[in-house]
Amino acid sequence: MEIALRTDIGQKRSDNQDFINQFYNKSGIPLIILADGMGGHRAGNIASELTVTDLGKIWEETDFSDLTQIRDWMIDSIEKENHKIYELGQEESYRGMGTTIEAVSVVDNAALYAHLGDSRIGLIRNGHYQQLTTDHSLVNELLRAGQITEEEAAVHPQKNIITQSIGQQGPIELDLGVQQLEPGDFILMNSDGLTNMISSDTIVNVLMADDGGLKEKAEELVDRANKAGGLDNITVGLLHVEGEATL
Repeated sequence: MEIALRTDIGQKRSDNQDFINQFYNKSGIPLIILADGMGGHRAGNIASELTVTDLGKIWEETDFSDLTQIRDWMIDSIEKENHKIYELGQEESYRGMGTTIEAVSVVDNAALYAHLGDSRIGLIRNGHYQQLTTDHSLVNELLRAGQITEEEAAVHPQKNIITQSIGQQGPIELDLGVQQLEPGDFILMNSDGLTNMISSDTIVNVLMADDGGLKEKAEELVDRANKAGGLDNITVGLLHVEGEATL
């Protein structure tokens, strides 16, 4: 298993409110966390970095190697972090702060993931992209209800309104899933600054190209999003199963 992480401010933003990092617990199990912050006056930066760093530090003190244990840990720890960010957001300087979160842990040949917000996790296998998560957004709810088309969703003026995030007052409704991995698979974690700019076909073409290593592929995805306009911060987490998915 190879991992590459890349984040970029993009072409239009004055600061980067995305944050991504990887951590290993005492059993050597990896946890990659991506967060896309929101809120003015640096509040978004703080929400995303704090969420990733808090959860990472806690993860490093665990010794879990069982998927059920890790799932339960994700549910409990992410809800506690939600409450912490909400309480901090009651202070005037952090008013309205919040963040999306994507977390992926890999045990043997299985990827366990947690999702909240409109950042995404996808599987690329045999030249095909499959989105594993469902956007927690107003536009996606309208789309699923049949009130707008996919074409209308792509340019909807309320596209940035999300319905679930770390930092909300009520309990979160965390999406969790397990994806069995095969040699050659890629797992892509990304903020919406990537997928709002480039298509899934472009993503597949970059990842399936013979040239460049995983780090270069992550950089190429970010470069493509920037060349397409780079309207938001762009963050990519790539995992590649090079052989049998065993850590």
